[in-house]
Amino acid sequence: MRDKRLAIAALLLLSAARSASPQTAPNIVLIYADDLGYGDVSAYGARSVSTPNIDRLAKAGLRFTDAHSAAATCTPSRYALLTGEYAFRKPGTGVLPGNAALIIEPGRTTLPSLLRSAGYSTGVVGKWHLGLGPAGGPDWNGEITPSPNDIGFDYSFIMAATGDRVPTVYVENRRVVGLDPADPITVSYAAPLDDGATGKSHPEQLRMPPSHGHDQTIVNGISRIGYMKGGTAALWKDEDMADVFTTKALAFIERQRSRPFFLYFALHDPHVPRVPHPRFVGKTSLGPRGDVIVEADWSVGQILDALDRLKLADNTIVIFTSDNGAVVDDGYKDDAVAKLGSHTPSGPFRGGKYSHFEGGTRVPFILRWPGRVKPGTSDALVCQVDFLASFAALLKQPLAGARAPDSIDTLAAFLGTSRTARTELIEQAGGQALRSGQWKYIEASKRPKRNEQTNTELGNDTVPQLYDLSSDPGERQNLAERHPEKLKELHGRLQAIRAEQR
Repeated sequence: MRDKRLAIAALLLLSAARSASPQTAPNIVLIYADDLGYGDVSAYGARSVSTPNIDRLAKAGLRFTDAHSAAATCTPSRYALLTGEYAFRKPGTGVLPGNAALIIEPGRTTLPSLLRSAGYSTGVVGKWHLGLGPAGGPDWNGEITPSPNDIGFDYSFIMAATGDRVPTVYVENRRVVGLDPADPITVSYAAPLDDGATGKSHPEQLRMPPSHGHDQTIVNGISRIGYMKGGTAALWKDEDMADVFTTKALAFIERQRSRPFFLYFALHDPHVPRVPHPRFVGKTSLGPRGDVIVEADWSVGQILDALDRLKLADNTIVIFTSDNGAVVDDGYKDDAVAKLGSHTPSGPFRGGKYSHFEGGTRVPFILRWPGRVKPGTSDALVCQVDFLASFAALLKQPLAGARAPDSIDTLAAFLGTSRTARTELIEQAGGQALRSGQWKYIEASKRPKRNEQTNTELGNDTVPQLYDLSSDPGERQNLAERHPEKLKELHGRLQAIRAEQR
């Protein structure tokens, strides 16, 4: 009898171990493009640019038609994605300079910290733009802390901000890559550091002139935002950036192949400056902007090929999406406007990056999980702010509301078992707009109607706006006067969401 009991106990222990084994948890790869619009990929209707690898994902996965970043610019959308909190709730989460301090406080629950608690190895490769270091900014010449490694990532290989902002160096696990201690880095966004050449003072040195701003320190023949000196050996080469980031992402997958992993692969493409590798130059009729979209598609293909080669694809969730909508001229004379032709980066939607209109936050969003997610399309209203709560539900990890205050569990919609998800959503641009079912409310504002530099409709007006997206997805017919009760209801709801103490 005793031997029988021992045998039963052993079987129960083995069963429990197998059910808790991290090998049963799916790997998660989140590929996050930068400034890629709804209409910029062929899976969403683009005809002037071909994106076969993104299309490959769409064919095998679930393609969402009403998916959103949490904001119409990069820093706040990335903040919301990682924290589960709308960025407007926290001061200092606007578009950051390259020497900003880290805006996600160590110790709070984040998407990578939640997944690490569930047994995942976590890594971030690519664009960061959430600040580094303590108040006052990082020490570029020593250990950079706090960093992504202090908010849940086991491994990080990043650029601090954007390609058009200094410092133009890579940071790997708290250290600038390739830095010569005899040539220390100094960064300033307040004033020039010396009498060195800038895009404004020496335009003859530029291979890509700025169209507005972007006329300060020159690196690699391109003038940037901000001032930098030193760090010559560590400077990146723009043409090689996609290759460098993709190689690091592939190496992370290779290293972690035997255990569950989460890779946040934040592409730089198609953000400015658009400097494709020579093998992608001329691949489209759209100039450098189209060519770097093709380059981004190549990066996606490299990840998919690696998952196939390592036999990881069947147990890997791959998500492809973008941090905000499209922008054509965002600071450089790169032929993006001249060669735009009939291409519509925002698809059927109005506005783009910076805008309250749908083109500001409605972005490509594809999720593939072979054998678990049925290929197709979904018109469920979903948002990146909900990754945290949804993956917590998938992995049965506890998540109190206060730890991810605006993230809700929309796992069923992400996996395609439900065609409904959110009933309301904040869309953040200069202020906040409210989606509620088929309705879209934009409150009255004295902010400019148009960003003249980027030629973007911002969605602002001195009168309130109300649109029925079910019949008017392009937001052309303001129904505010026809539906005063609905206008009042949504105005009150937006005020209530803002005032919530979370």
